Formats: sequence, C-alpha cells, structure tokens
Amino acid sequence: MKKVIAIIGPTASGKTALSIELAKKFSGEIICIDSRTMYKGMDIATAKPTLKEQQFIPHYLIDLVNPGETLTVSEFKSLAKDKINEIISRGKIPFLVGGSGLYLDSIVYGFEMPPEGNPALRLQLEKMTNEELFEKLKKLDPVHAQKIDSKNPRRLVRAVEVCMLTGKPFSKQIKKIKPDFKTLILGIDVAKEKLASKISSRVDMMIKDGLVDEVRNLSEKYSYNLPAMSSVGYREINSYLLGQISLNEAIMQMKKNTLDYARRQITWFKKNKDIVWLTNITESDEKIKKFAKKFATGDQIK
Repeated sequence: MKKVIAIIGPTASGKTALSIELAKKFSGEIICIDSRTMYKGMDIATAKPTLKEQQFIPHYLIDLVNPGETLTVSEFKSLAKDKINEIISRGKIPFLVGGSGLYLDSIVYGFEMPPEGNPALRLQLEKMTNEELFEKLKKLDPVHAQKIDSKNPRRLVRAVEVCMLTGKPFSKQIKKIKPDFKTLILGIDVAKEKLASKISSRVDMMIKDGLVDEVRNLSEKYSYNLPAMSSVGYREINSYLLGQISLNEAIMQMKKNTLDYARRQITWFKKNKDIVWLTNITESDEKIKKFAKKFATGDQIK
C-alpha cells in the first residue's frame, strides 16, 4: 500500500510552513490541494506558496489555469492522483497540503463527482445571486446545503445544476471508491483567539504586499464577475476599487470574512474522524514516524 501524508487546517493556521519543514525531514514533495492557488496571477489573497518557498521543496498543482478558465474537482483529482503516483515512483512521499475539504476528500477517499452539466443552464444559474442559489439548493438538497460554502457561486451553481439536470440531490450522487493508497491526515488545531489574530496580521501583510494592485491588474485583464474573483480578498478589494466602500472597510470585511471562512473549514474538517489533530506542531514528527512503520498493517494512528 502506497503512503501519502495530508496536512490540513483552516486558513492562516501555518500549513505551508509546517509542510515544507516536514517534507524536508521525510523526503517529501508537496501537492497543493486548494481551489484558488490553481489560478495564475491569484497569488497574494490565496496565500500561495512564494517562489522562495517553492525553491525549498517542489510544489505541484499551482498555476494550472487562468482565472477565466475552469477546472472541475474531478479533473483536479485526476491530476493529483497522477502526481501522487509520479512522486511515489521517485521514492518520495507525497504531501497533500491545503484547506479545501472537498478536494481533500475527492483525492483521499476516491470520491467520484457527478458528470459535467449543461452550459445553457449553467449560464442561466450564473445570473442568480448567491442568496437565490443557496435558497434553491436548500430545497433541492438540504443535506449538501449544510456543507457548502454559501458564498462560493461556483460551488452553488454546480450543485444546483446537477440537482436540476438529474432530478436527484447532489449529495446522493457522490460515489466513494476505495483509494489505492493509505493516508495520514494531520490537522493543525489553532485556538480561536490565536487564529483570529493570525488572520488579522495576514490580511494586513497582504495589503502591504500589494493585494490592491494584484486585484486591479486581474480585473483589468479578466473581469470582476468571474467565479474565481468571488473568493475572500478579491471580492472585498473589488468593492473598494469600484468605489463602493473605503479601503479600511474592505480590510475590515476581509478580516471578518476570512475568519468566517476559517470557521466553515473547521466545521468541515471536524466531521472527519480520520484526522489526527495536532495541538503542538512538534507532535507531527512522532505521528509521521509512527505512520511510516504501521501504515501497511492498517493500525490506526492516534
């Protein structure tokens, strides 16, 4: 059985730094499992690993498509599995790193997503607001509505589209396939107060690093209305650049919305009983060493 290590946690929890440190120690290479770092040019608000960080350890599945293009979860999963096998073939350990629970589940548990939908229907749904889509999804699939990010138009459109085309709930159409590798999932557990402080500091640093210019350049090249531009950081700075709010208001909204997003991430991950939560980062070495010895036996890592 092949072995894979995943490092997950809410945004600003320290996944990038820990994954680089562990990949160095345990001869690993990193596969980013994130629904935003796949976009070219979306660097600062996504907290994409810097070029300097990527020099330490190889990183994959970053900068795959332009913001105006799409890459489905199924397509991403296929790319990730190919990269996992490639890394293992070199005698290395793949580290899956990110905060996208759906992407993690699709790779680690082999979830097979519903087939692609109808472009005409999708165009129609994309004209609806997030609130309208979410209300529609609650009627069509209340189970999936409890899990989805209600502020992510791309996810909402996709879920409603599948429900309408098939006449079945989206949640009933996700098939689980037994993966051909065993995964140790390490979760970074951060106290709420500390996480809020880290998020606030990160947002301030993003502004200092040029987030406003990044969003302005992207909007001039593409569009404010792209699904990719709806994520936290981009939508608040968009509002500022459109003159709807002040920069200070945009920053405050960004901090609040990032914290809300982090809470949704935590809620998603806490439902996964396979995750080994780390209250102390130094625990990670011990867990990985134990996993390396016992992964073939099927013993649970505690």
